[in-house]
Amino acid sequence: MDNLKTTEATIDKNSSGLTPSHVWKNCLTKIKENVTLMTYNTWFLPIRPVDIKDSTLKVQLPSQFFWEWIDEHYSSLIHKVLGEIIGPGAKLAYVISDDAASIDESFSADSEKSRAVSRVIKVEQKKANGFDSHLNPRYRFDNFIKGEGNELARAAAGAISDNPGGTSFNPFFVYGGVGLGKTHLIQAIGNSILENFADKKVIYLSSDSFTVEFVESIQSNKINEFSSFYRSMDVLIIDDIQFLIGKEKTQDLFFHIFNTLHQSRKQIILSSDKAPKDLKGLDERLISRFQWGLQADIQPPAFETRIAILKKKTEDYGMTISPEIIEYIAYHITSNIRELEGCLIKLLANASLNSKEITLDLAKKIVREVATERKSNLTVSIDDITKVVCGHLSVPENKVREKTRKKEVVLARQICMYLSSKLTKSSLKTIGLHFGGRDHSTVIHACSTIEQALSSDIIVQELVGNLKSKIELSSS
Repeated sequence: MDNLKTTEATIDKNSSGLTPSHVWKNCLTKIKENVTLMTYNTWFLPIRPVDIKDSTLKVQLPSQFFWEWIDEHYSSLIHKVLGEIIGPGAKLAYVISDDAASIDESFSADSEKSRAVSRVIKVEQKKANGFDSHLNPRYRFDNFIKGEGNELARAAAGAISDNPGGTSFNPFFVYGGVGLGKTHLIQAIGNSILENFADKKVIYLSSDSFTVEFVESIQSNKINEFSSFYRSMDVLIIDDIQFLIGKEKTQDLFFHIFNTLHQSRKQIILSSDKAPKDLKGLDERLISRFQWGLQADIQPPAFETRIAILKKKTEDYGMTISPEIIEYIAYHITSNIRELEGCLIKLLANASLNSKEITLDLAKKIVREVATERKSNLTVSIDDITKVVCGHLSVPENKVREKTRKKEVVLARQICMYLSSKLTKSSLKTIGLHFGGRDHSTVIHACSTIEQALSSDIIVQELVGNLKSKIELSSS
């Protein structure tokens, strides 16, 4: 039990004379009787007792992921054991070791209420001046792995966090493919600024969220309040700015907010899947302004960087994996960081839930499964669908966003909406916004119209089938 050693001399005993180490060791004895040895070693030995007060035991977990797994798979077992050791009214407080968040979870030890455990989960988010910055506290510079593919972007991000609005990197435009760490990096800037400049107003949101808020401000006649709020920011961070394409009114408002912030030397940070010059369909005025500051691309991580990422993730998850297995995964999973992390999680889940050792053979099996999933879960965007459909039907892309009722345009728009609902994870509201700000009922009508045609019209069946194949091929 070496990894359960605590500095008991510095921890006050509670009224019953028990130290947190003593209580947790008793809990572990009972837990070990109810789980496999591998599960016990993987998920319970890394937990460290921290403090005990009244009937509340505080323990420390290695990471947020660790807590989420424990909560989903073993909370009822811990609840039962804790009640047996501490008695009625037992409570457990979880603390994440990286201090990115703390979670207090209350357990009722009454066996009759075991199915109705009252949980109060509080993930503290950094706020400034009374509003939520929407930043994920897990995204920090110290867990962002630097490599050749992101060297410039990371260096510039550090300079900006030290002097927001005071460098020539304004706006800071980060671009690159899916899962390469763009969101992590731009949020790390925001978190660092909040930590070092308590008086700064920092806000992060996606361009889709910005558009939805704008539409709601129109509906509630609060456009001025909406605009004033964002003009008052010291740091504005917008993710996936490419989704403003086709939303002329939103672009126009964002243009004016951008100008106000930039002229006031406030920091603007943007991310996209493409460089500004490649954002076809975006207002030329915005493209020009996006090019004022620094554009930094993020490339897929090199082999050495992938190994470093995997090592860091295994530490975060409390895993022990041989160098041979890490190198195998790094060699075969090359596309993006998100897929690397997904492979690790799947490997850990298979080993833990099936009571298997983490071996090279198991790693090979998981890598094959991830590769299969990649082929069957192509990343398709609404813009990809619009481009293929409009190109195939010889309809200008901007026309499907306009209010024209020309038959060929209506058909193209309805097919775009239908395929967007089938091939993307976008909500009906988001799909409607991509096509001229139409509401979700219009999308529902479009989908119903195409589905009805598919059931009776062989020409439509062939057309939609061919378009779907072209879209999947273009995204592979």
